[in-house]
Amino acid sequence: MGVVKRCEVYWVKLDPTVGTEIKKTRPALVVSPDDMNAVLPRVMVAPLTSKGQPLGCRPEVTFDGKMGRILLDQLRCVDKARLGGKLGEIDLALWHPFLMEMFE
Repeated sequence: MGVVKRCEVYWVKLDPTVGTEIKKTRPALVVSPDDMNAVLPRVMVAPLTSKGQPLGCRPEVTFDGKMGRILLDQLRCVDKARLGGKLGEIDLALWHPFLMEMFE
């Protein structure tokens, strides 16, 4: 795995899960800062979905030509070994204000 950066989207193997945690391998946005990503073996990710209930913590974005939501309410720290192929990037301005609002 090369350098992982904030705003990049990867396939992430989220299983095994417990309870209502989002399951299976799906696209996820890297939300952890680059200084952490450079030195730690883990990254913080927010899964993407084309379904799900609209909430203030789930910004809608167009990614890879499809409308979807970033599930900021499902943040997870995952080992970089769970990351698959890189799919692209999502501009920080489209999701970061929502993340900051969650922690105010």
